[in-house]
Amino acid sequence: MARSGVDIAEIASLMGDVARAHMLAALMDGRALTALELALSARVTPQTASSHLAKLREANLLAMEKQGRHRYFRLSSPRVAEALESVLTLAGDGPPRHRPVTRIDDEMRTARTCYDHVAGVLGVGVTDSLIARGAIAIEDDAGEVTAAGVPFLERLGVDLTPRQNSRRIFCRPCLDWSERRPHLAGHVGAALCAHFLGADWVRRTRESRALKITPLGREKFAEVFGVVLPEPLTPAAAARPAVSPRADARAGSTRYSRSAARGL
Repeated sequence: MARSGVDIAEIASLMGDVARAHMLAALMDGRALTALELALSARVTPQTASSHLAKLREANLLAMEKQGRHRYFRLSSPRVAEALESVLTLAGDGPPRHRPVTRIDDEMRTARTCYDHVAGVLGVGVTDSLIARGAIAIEDDAGEVTAAGVPFLERLGVDLTPRQNSRRIFCRPCLDWSERRPHLAGHVGAALCAHFLGADWVRRTRESRALKITPLGREKFAEVFGVVLPEPLTPAAAARPAVSPRADARAGSTRYSRSAARGL
């Protein structure tokens, strides 16, 4: 077997274990969690979790930090989150999976973190708006902030200054697994996410990577980006049959007004 095939098999084996997959998914929002928190997310004992975490660290998928008596684990780099997001995209291209849609499913599809940038309907809508405005340009795997985009983002309060000695790509697209279209990643995507959180347009949730959109956020996303977001799922709507991601993506779940997007 070629070395590349062996490498793929080794990483796939690590990610393919259900408990380890739950742990990796729990860390996809960029935060660091303790071994106990990851054990609970994977529904395994602390001893079993310790074994799984050791294997993930050995493969450089996780990094560990010590603070006093506690050890915190996080994804080792944005590339790990990108790989996991790509796996979710492939999973969505498989046979339709019929199961009840939950409130968390709906919230995740509306807005979530993909490591440290915004994904879902919100992430794709903001990206579409920035492209329509001419603030960013995206082609294939590359992206850039245009001359018109720099002052626009700076007026919003988005910090475009990369961290010193950072090797991270400044601006690039990331294929969204639920919307099947790109959202913005790289330093610019992370800076936008940080701004939305700091301005209280969105808030993190404890139970998943979903982002809660505040009333102020709904108003601002419509005003600044022309992104009109769906209302939160009601208990009655949560009981409806699931729709496959491909069918939902074809239906087009992001709506934004080009005239509003050009208004600021």
